[in-house]
Amino acid sequence: MTVGDALLPHVPPVLRPVLIRHKELVKFGFVGGTAFLVDNGVWYLLKLTVLTEKPTTAKAIAILVATIVSYVLNREWSFRTRGGRERHHEAALFFLISGVAIVINLIPLLISRYVLDLGVPHVSLFVQEVADFTAGSVIGMLLAMAFRFWGFRRWVFPRGYSPDDDAPLPVAGGSATSHVP
Repeated sequence: MTVGDALLPHVPPVLRPVLIRHKELVKFGFVGGTAFLVDNGVWYLLKLTVLTEKPTTAKAIAILVATIVSYVLNREWSFRTRGGRERHHEAALFFLISGVAIVINLIPLLISRYVLDLGVPHVSLFVQEVADFTAGSVIGMLLAMAFRFWGFRRWVFPRGYSPDDDAPLPVAGGSATSHVP
């Protein structure tokens, strides 16, 4: 029994069919949340210690670390029922898509810091940190996440048949018999 199967009985019955139908997206979102925590933890660690003068370099390094975590979790959990590519080909495509996503993620931070001048001494340290977080960890991350989900499903983990695709998830007190298209 998977973690999702164990948690499904605790979800309100009206939401179960939606979660089952979009289980790949839910898993992708969970992996994204984990990568978000890794990204921000590494970013602030670097930004507040060794890379205080280079916030975009710190963010790029943090995104790279989070991308590696994301690859492992997406390969082994979110998109495990997809496949058909050799592992090295899949990894190359994953990191190519992720490389483009890193650029997409950094654009709002670059605009915030260097076009809008939302950095010390032009604004207070508090305003700078709020602007950095909003631009780099909210706006940039959301744009990059949408691009990654599309790119991963389209090129990295294309639809491949797995017996798990048709297997219904067991639900206490009833059965879930939906097929993921």
